[in-house]
Amino acid sequence: MDTLPQVNDEVIKQMGILPEEYEKIKTFLGREPNFNELSIYAVMWSEHCSYKNSIKWLKTLPKKGPHLLAEAGEENAGLVDLGDGLACAFKIESHNHPSALEPYQGAATGVGGINRDIFTMGARPIAQLNSLRFGKPDLERTKWLLKGVVKGIGDYGNAFGVPVLGGEVFFDECFNTNPLVNAMSVGVMKTGNTVSATSYGAGNPVFIVGSATGKDGIHGATFASEDITEASADKIPAVQVGDPFQEKLLLEATLEVIKTGAVIGMQDMGAAGITCSTSEMSAKGKHGMVIHLDKVPMRQKNMQPFEILLSESQERMLVVVEKGREIEVEEIFEKWDLNCVQIGEVIEGDILKYYFHGELVAEVPADSLVLGGGAPVYEREYREPTYFKEKDKFSIDQVPIPEDLKKVARFLIGHPNIASKKWVTDQYDTMVGTKNMTTNNPSDAGIVNLKGTQKALALSVDCNSRYVYADPMIGCAIAVSEAARNIVCAGGVPSAITNCLNFGNPYNPEVYWQFVNAIKGMSQACEKFQTPVTGGNVSFYNQASSGNKTEPVFPSPVIGMMGVLKDKSHQTGIGFRKEGDQIFLIGTSKNDINCSEYLYSYHGVKLSPPPYFDLDEEQQVQQVLYEAIVKGLVSSAHDVADGGLFTALFESARVFNKGFRIESDAGIRKDAFLFGEAQSRVVVSVSPEKEEEFAELMALSDVDFSLLGEVSGKEALVDGESFGSIKELMETSERVFPEMMGE
Repeated sequence: MDTLPQVNDEVIKQMGILPEEYEKIKTFLGREPNFNELSIYAVMWSEHCSYKNSIKWLKTLPKKGPHLLAEAGEENAGLVDLGDGLACAFKIESHNHPSALEPYQGAATGVGGINRDIFTMGARPIAQLNSLRFGKPDLERTKWLLKGVVKGIGDYGNAFGVPVLGGEVFFDECFNTNPLVNAMSVGVMKTGNTVSATSYGAGNPVFIVGSATGKDGIHGATFASEDITEASADKIPAVQVGDPFQEKLLLEATLEVIKTGAVIGMQDMGAAGITCSTSEMSAKGKHGMVIHLDKVPMRQKNMQPFEILLSESQERMLVVVEKGREIEVEEIFEKWDLNCVQIGEVIEGDILKYYFHGELVAEVPADSLVLGGGAPVYEREYREPTYFKEKDKFSIDQVPIPEDLKKVARFLIGHPNIASKKWVTDQYDTMVGTKNMTTNNPSDAGIVNLKGTQKALALSVDCNSRYVYADPMIGCAIAVSEAARNIVCAGGVPSAITNCLNFGNPYNPEVYWQFVNAIKGMSQACEKFQTPVTGGNVSFYNQASSGNKTEPVFPSPVIGMMGVLKDKSHQTGIGFRKEGDQIFLIGTSKNDINCSEYLYSYHGVKLSPPPYFDLDEEQQVQQVLYEAIVKGLVSSAHDVADGGLFTALFESARVFNKGFRIESDAGIRKDAFLFGEAQSRVVVSVSPEKEEEFAELMALSDVDFSLLGEVSGKEALVDGESFGSIKELMETSERVFPEMMGE
């Protein structure tokens, strides 16, 4: 074996271990660690694995709910009871740093990893969603990142055979260097068939299954816990390489082996590879392991023990099997032409012993490595940023109303944040598996058919990073509320959330203040909608360092929400369906353009308060809307979000190429009426024969509503003035991405 580097102050610092953490390691071991052991602690105590800078606040999130089968942190993913003997496993995670360096593999392996989290629990993935953020659209780097990320998601997901049901793509210059690539996977399983990520039973064999191990992804977890700099390109080996066809085989083999009942526990080898799965499973089951690293199938020669321990090679899992049933398990993986090699066994106690060709190369207590055990927990300093009070100086009176609002409408329809994402979604297979119910009837949420039942799943991902920057507490509460609103607009009842918390450096007090307040806003909204947090992912260090300047990205706590359509007949699309249907606005228009795309991009006002938002009002709007949908009173429903009311009307009109004729509210500035983004508003269309019953229902509620106009012709008419034909506006919207990408 090659001589390992000596452990010294420089090596300790390079691994990201603080001096006080090194002292703690020595206490756990009762001696100085060797290089292999130090490497193990470096990855397991990285923010990416241990949540050491975030767990204090994560613990304050609401985690209990009547339908939860697993609370946050208990399993690889959240688990919710759907009734009818079914459960839903779902989770969202980031792959931001790898995607910044190698966008294709970074995004592809993000998709692969999150799907493995789902099927290692025994659930078959049935839907994917994603949330993507990039820099200025005219930059060549942005185009390179966008092209690679979208292709990576599409190629991996399409080959793996799971449809993409929804997502978001957002552009801002703060993401020029550090894009955000968040992937969500959703699976369904029979209740009671969950496989846990645990290990117990002395003598039970430990298997590694799936792909061979290489040098890709080594120290990927520590790489994900540091800034992106000019030198980051040197860390390409920290980016893993994926194989979706291998993952498809692994999925089928895994689900088959679970049915044998021979599996004690199973975990995906994601961040920190063998180190993570052996330590977390052992700590959870309160047992140890003896692992022989030289028995691990390898695709590269002369790999050192620390490289085998830290490799994040994809499509691999650790499986603990009941002793005496090894052959059953081996035969199944052999049938699927996958590696299945016993590399160790479970032992009594809390010690992990790693051997290499008979030599003990690392010996560490499992519990000392993990969150909730010996991993450090910090309470970071935080303070209000200087910009926070500056935003309150903005007044709508500072902005003149443009003379040509048609020009503004075309600008917004043609802005990359609002324009058609068809260029993106056409690269995704949205129909594989035949469960997508929104292919021909787009809804505000993705809808997945639960075959053999009356029910369907409703899924959404939401976060307006600009709102969160303006006010993290309000902005994050809006993200939860919009996710819930999208599910209700589609005919569902919100059930639970997963989150992907993308922030800058937690050691920056102003960044940490954003994080703390976002958590507070999330808690308030989740409690209001009774949507407990099932788990998720924290991604710090999303910022760019150049010279002496470091700029964090907009704080982006992305919310992935699942809900249930209790009856598939409740599914409601966004599209206007019939000439003569009346168009109503549920909720109240406001004299408000705060933080809108209109204010930010058209007028160039970069700092303003978040848009109008009231959590109680939001809940009331959702309750009455759901009642109207269940009673069959609305033909379409679409929330007013980015781009404001005009954008919502256009998006409803373009589905079936139906025009609309509306009148503005004389009591509100016309630009605010059309383009403001005040929250808690939904555009619905109602057939004339149901108009009276709809009005009666609304009158009995405490929610404001108003008649905007009607579905009419093929044009967008506002106060009798044509803003263009729906077809022309569609062409404007759909050519943005192809032109941006030079196609």
